[in-house]
Amino acid sequence: MRALILVDIQNDFLPGGSLAVAKGDEIIPLVNNIQSKFDSVVASQDWHPENHASFASNHNTKKVFDVIKLDGQDQVLWPNHCVQGTTGAAFSSDLNTDAVAAIFRKGMNKEVDSYSAFFDNNKTQHTGLEAYLKSMQVTEVYVCGLAADYCVYFTAKDAQSLGFKTYYITDATRYISEEIYNNAILDLQQHGVTILTSADI
Repeated sequence: MRALILVDIQNDFLPGGSLAVAKGDEIIPLVNNIQSKFDSVVASQDWHPENHASFASNHNTKKVFDVIKLDGQDQVLWPNHCVQGTTGAAFSSDLNTDAVAAIFRKGMNKEVDSYSAFFDNNKTQHTGLEAYLKSMQVTEVYVCGLAADYCVYFTAKDAQSLGFKTYYITDATRYISEEIYNNAILDLQQHGVTILTSADI
């Protein structure tokens, strides 16, 4: 069984959003088009409380993109984004979600961020995605969405480490930092993740 994981295709990560990924909207027609190639489609959704510790606004002396220690981990401080129940946290209205069988929310614990669709950044809290995929006898996962160098990268890396044969669809994602993205791709390849384009599926 093959599953497609749609990572955080939410308004705040799209042009006009509070943490917009450049040209992030360009992936949506492609993502819509490839969904029919999979046995199962699931999605992750960043879903933060307003007082989340990864928001720069919750640190008096810090600014956006500063790095602090949060629960023992290096943490980039972000603009407020994907706050629970807001328009910014909603999936793009252009994204076809008809085939999405389940949605896994992440980043709800205010004390630790959650990039991966499987765990928080300390790997202490599971989203339930691993158990769901294994219950569906999924053995291969294909990962796409936003942003390439953070949430898509960590989702793909965790999927591979959990025993899924993992594919990272490069043209169905966009990055925040080219340098971080290039390093992420190298790291994924070293961990056995297959890098491909949608045309290879």
